[in-house]
Amino acid sequence: MDDSPSMWITAVPPFGPEGTGVLLSVDVASEDPGERMVSVLLNRGHEGEEGVFYLLPFDLSARYVRSGDRLSVSVRASRQVLAADLADRTDTLHEQLAGLATDPADDDRVTLLRRALVTDFVPPERDGVKQPVLLVDHAGPATLAELFARFHEGEAGFAVLYAD
Repeated sequence: MDDSPSMWITAVPPFGPEGTGVLLSVDVASEDPGERMVSVLLNRGHEGEEGVFYLLPFDLSARYVRSGDRLSVSVRASRQVLAADLADRTDTLHEQLAGLATDPADDDRVTLLRRALVTDFVPPERDGVKQPVLLVDHAGPATLAELFARFHEGEAGFAVLYAD
């Protein structure tokens, strides 16, 4: 997998300049079924700070995997939760769900996105819990600076995902 143009190790403005973490972008206008399914599940978020949503781990979660100098992040969801949320849709997402890869660690979970990049960053842990992964949802392609600007303009939101 090539380095992802949609994954960064950075400080995120709403959380302050000191906390560096993993940020993934999700284009809600993408044709990619995984990104579109993540977008559907973001509606399950619970708002914290303005424009920042927290998702429960059984709705949407992330997994860190380190291999040599590469850090990969997979965004995963419960197949059952996703099937319920897609049941009333008229597009083909509910049909595409059947073709998604099952998470090797949990038969009920499917992998919606996988992003990777070369970095020496190791996500910190606190009391055995890994640092959450942040998603920024937006429409259309964007650089990191554009994503932050869109957030400040109310055109993008952040989601906080539990990670293991």
